[in-house]
Amino acid sequence: MSSNPHAAPDATTAAPKRINNYFDGLPVTGMHKVIFFIIMLAYFFEQMDNWNFGFIAPAIFKSWGLSPEDSVQAMAHIIFWYFIGMTSGGFLGGVISDFIGRRKTFLIAILLFSVCSVINGLPIDSLPLFIAARAFTGFGVFCLMVCSQAYIAEMAPAESRGKWQGLVAAIGFCAVPFIAFLCRIIVPTSPEAWRWIFYFGGTGIAAFFIAYKYLLESPRWLVSRGRIEEAEAVVRHITGQNIDLSEAARNVTPRIKVTEVLTGMFTSKYIGRTLLLLLVFVCVTPAGFTFTSWTGKLLATIPVIDPATGLAMTDAAGEQVMLYDQATMLTIMTIISCGVPAGCYLASLISDKGGRKLPLALMYVLAAVMALLFAQFSTHFAIVALCGFLLSMFNMAGGFILFSYTAESYPTHMRNTATGAHNGIARLSVSGFQYVIPLILAAFGGTVGLVNYDIPAIFTTCAVMFLLPVPFALLFGRRTGGKSLEDIS
Repeated sequence: MSSNPHAAPDATTAAPKRINNYFDGLPVTGMHKVIFFIIMLAYFFEQMDNWNFGFIAPAIFKSWGLSPEDSVQAMAHIIFWYFIGMTSGGFLGGVISDFIGRRKTFLIAILLFSVCSVINGLPIDSLPLFIAARAFTGFGVFCLMVCSQAYIAEMAPAESRGKWQGLVAAIGFCAVPFIAFLCRIIVPTSPEAWRWIFYFGGTGIAAFFIAYKYLLESPRWLVSRGRIEEAEAVVRHITGQNIDLSEAARNVTPRIKVTEVLTGMFTSKYIGRTLLLLLVFVCVTPAGFTFTSWTGKLLATIPVIDPATGLAMTDAAGEQVMLYDQATMLTIMTIISCGVPAGCYLASLISDKGGRKLPLALMYVLAAVMALLFAQFSTHFAIVALCGFLLSMFNMAGGFILFSYTAESYPTHMRNTATGAHNGIARLSVSGFQYVIPLILAAFGGTVGLVNYDIPAIFTTCAVMFLLPVPFALLFGRRTGGKSLEDIS
């Protein structure tokens, strides 16, 4: 078989054509695995750039000389604009990939977040530039995420679609404990060492060149554009079988405008699934990202209490002594981050069971329980590390089941735009929630002895947000796991 899907005919192309629905019912081949590996690699670099700020924010603010109050405001501003970037990446990433294809969008996204990560590390004293580069990083990160989730759904057989979504993410998201460990080693070495974490994020350019050479376009997208012969060549290249997609092509809905996709999400056929998905996204996404973005900052604010007075202890310079110093906080964050690939792997085991909605609901119930335990025992190193690990695992598993569920809920001509819209709105809700967090901290902060601290209020709020959409998902969710995308649509 030729390594080029558009090469001259060989023995495979000369064989009689077999009518089939893309990859459904066919075994996963070596070429499938090459494609999945490329996505794993892209995920690895993407997630380094996505998570690094949460680990190094305390070091950044300390090197900038910000007070605790100013650092909270700076944190809120930076995360707000980062998620505005992600919101834009969600909306436009889906639109762009539906317009120019999955492959080109994938490449553009990798290039963008790699370059912007390097800009974030430059020794330029400009908060607006830092925020802008962080926002464009968010755009690239989520543009790739939205594109790749629909891409995997379109390239994998129906029987194992959820499994491969989870496995690809489980390996790619090993970047999270990797970057956490790297921060633990590098950041404490000097006040400016955090810059090297951003520079390291620029190595994602390697994934760009590999994807440029080996990544293939989605045959479903090609068929939606009337390029049936090219689509058959891609399927033949991946499966080694001469597949006839003419019947699948007859089921493709004609291409429509973006505005028609967005309004189509609220037609009688799709409004039920659209409203349910929006509810899930706007509840669990702010909860999950508050945990991933704010935990390091909040752990660094817990003081050591003098048992005799109930007040925070101070050092010789009169500054508060914190329960978790920088190295200890980064150790906890490293342990917590190991829950990310563990959650992706867990999703690969359970995603295709229960019609998708049952494991989705279970993951968010367990995430809520862990959030409550984290809030209750945040001053106990072992318990906070374990609960944080499990919370990270259940949240990530739920997130990737939700990605599969969303991609399965709409037909090919709507899939990426609709998926991007849901994820964009979810990220917009995270942006807005950043300015609610200081209000929650001011109104409901907990105490250690007689000293206020903030973890109980934030994590109790997260638990409520994880739980809120669960009964609606169980009552109104559709079973999509294991079915052909065309049958679901």
